[in-house]
Order: sequence, then C-alpha cells, then structure tokens
Amino acid sequence: MKLAIFTTVITSVAAFTSTVKTSSPSNTALFAKKFKSKMQYVPCVSLEDLPEPGSATSGVAGGLAICIAVDPKGAIYALGDKCPPVNQPLSFGKVTTGAIEDPVLGTNYDLKTGKVIDGTWCSKGIGILLGSIFEPIGVPTYPVKKGKGTIDVQVDVNYKLNYEADYWSGVLDAQGKANGKYY
Repeated sequence: MKLAIFTTVITSVAAFTSTVKTSSPSNTALFAKKFKSKMQYVPCVSLEDLPEPGSATSGVAGGLAICIAVDPKGAIYALGDKCPPVNQPLSFGKVTTGAIEDPVLGTNYDLKTGKVIDGTWCSKGIGILLGSIFEPIGVPTYPVKKGKGTIDVQVDVNYKLNYEADYWSGVLDAQGKANGKYY
C-alpha cells in the first residue's frame, strides 16, 4: 500500500513538472531581428508587359506592389501602387506629362517625387468627402532602369522581412503578449 501511495505521489509531481527543455523566446518569430536595409534592383515587369505611353501597369518587386507608369513621351517611372487614403491601385490611373491621376478620387501625383500636386487631393466624386477627413499623402517613388528583358526597380529587398517582424510583434503587443508571456 505504501508503494502504491508513493508511486501515485511521484507520478502526480512528475505530471506537473516539466523536464522537457523548451525553446527560448529568442528563437521565435516574435523576436525576429531587424535586417539591414539592402537596396537592390530587382525585376518588376517584362518589357513585353510595359504599357503604352500614357498608361500604367502593376508589378511586384521585392514583395512591394509597384506601379510602372509610362508618360506620353515614353519615360518610365516606378511608384508605390497604393493610392492614399483608401489604397486602390494607382496603376489604373491615367498618366499625363509629369503626373498620374488616381482613377477613383482624382488626386494627381508627381511622377518624379510621388508628392500630391497642389489642389488635386481627392478632387473627384467621393474623394471630395474623403479629402476633407485625411491630410494629403504622397506615394513612394523608386529608381527604375531597363534590365535584360525586364523593367528593374530599386527597392529594399529586406523591407518585407522587417515589416513582418514588426507586424507580429505589434499584434502580440496589442494582446499584451509582446514579451512572449500571457497576462
């Protein structure tokens, strides 16, 4: 009987005591290290997919959505493909000399700088309402060059990794778990 009680106590203690070594929090995605910025030209669209002058197309370079715009004179520009404030594709826009127009809200962005051209922030349709709520915001621009059969865009190839590292930390921090512990 004593042996049965002793065995029961030992197994009960063993059930609540961990002997398996768990991985340290530093090995999880939550504690991912930041990568150094690494600017590099990467293929975005093929030359066959290059749009006609006065129009634009979309592509992906380094995990970023890119708008490739060709002005009426044939000059090629690369901009972020998300129009503020509601992130619809800029690549659906009309390209003029020096600018591209957001097809939904009417904002004109400078092709060289990505800045909003004065007086055009959310100037059409529902944009008139939205423009009064949000401050004018430009779009990023990227250096562009012709590669071997492609249009190459210079982007930070580590941007997506750094974004994802911040994303998971932010999600868990919002739940009170950024340090890897629960409430």
